[in-house]
Amino acid sequence: MSDAAARPAPQIADAAISIASPSIWKIFLEFLTIGATSFCGVVPYLRGSLVTKRHWVDDKEFVEMLSISQSLPGLNATNMAILVGEKLRGWLGSVVAIVGICLPGGALMYAVGVFYHLHGDHPWTTAGLKGVAAAAVGLILSTVVGLSKKALSHKFDFVFMAATVLGVNRLHWSVPRTLILVGAVAILFHYPRKAEKAGGDQ
Repeated sequence: MSDAAARPAPQIADAAISIASPSIWKIFLEFLTIGATSFCGVVPYLRGSLVTKRHWVDDKEFVEMLSISQSLPGLNATNMAILVGEKLRGWLGSVVAIVGICLPGGALMYAVGVFYHLHGDHPWTTAGLKGVAAAAVGLILSTVVGLSKKALSHKFDFVFMAATVLGVNRLHWSVPRTLILVGAVAILFHYPRKAEKAGGDQ
């Protein structure tokens, strides 16, 4: 009886692995689609595709990867592609993910560069760019609101968020410097509370 009950477990584990590990081709197509359709900022599209649609990562993993991507040199999109691709299929997943997400944008930006060089001073072009900028703000705001429900679970999380905005926007600190300082304060604050809670549970 115990042997029969134990047999389905590997099948369940194998099914979970197959869901969490898509093929190289699927990774390439998904990031190619993100790269081809992510107008006005890529972060909302990354979350919509990777978290909501494909369930390749959850919100917690997405926030952690986004934090790493923003603290490192380079574009958030390419950094995220490398991290997610590596998580799903190792180094080959990273390669196909970054090629997929960069290929449409590179081709499109070349065409846009030629068009802007020829018609950049046209009033309609200027008005269109202003509209795109406004749409980008809305997309980023919607992503921030969605992620904040998962990431901001304590009142002090809002304090750290406000300190980061203050450091970058008002004090004009660099992003790495602000993240290091705020992160250090968060660790110093959080670690004693965690140790105290663990001692209380014992």
